[in-house]
Amino acid sequence: MLVRPNKKEPRAIDIHVGNRIRLRRLALDWSQTKLGEALDVSFQQVQKYEKGLNRVGASRLQRAAEVLSVSVSYFFEGGPETSNGGEQSAAVTSSDEMLQFLATEEGVALNRAFARLSDPQVRRKIVALVKALAPSEAALTAAMAFEE
Repeated sequence: MLVRPNKKEPRAIDIHVGNRIRLRRLALDWSQTKLGEALDVSFQQVQKYEKGLNRVGASRLQRAAEVLSVSVSYFFEGGPETSNGGEQSAAVTSSDEMLQFLATEEGVALNRAFARLSDPQVRRKIVALVKALAPSEAALTAAMAFEE
């Protein structure tokens, strides 16, 4: 028997598409109001799209792609896979976590500053520094297991 998810709960793909809309909007340094005006919706509706609370219809997604200067497929890149039953997995993948970070103010600021670095050697050193400062996946897994 196929179990239908609660209609009120956002689906993984809607959350992913919303994150991608937010990521692109922030990369362009646009406000939700500016994007809303371009899409002919309120900034509150943009908020709902970005959180995955409201689904973005096909024509509105096409318009979003046009005004944000991306292809429609951009919104689905790295999205959740579907299982054999066709339902989307709600598991958060590392690419989802990365998108969530990139959609934050810190993520946008970090990427903008990093993109302005022209010396590849400096870029490599910064990546090495961040890797050294960040806990490893193994350390995170061990810490989570210890807490349980």
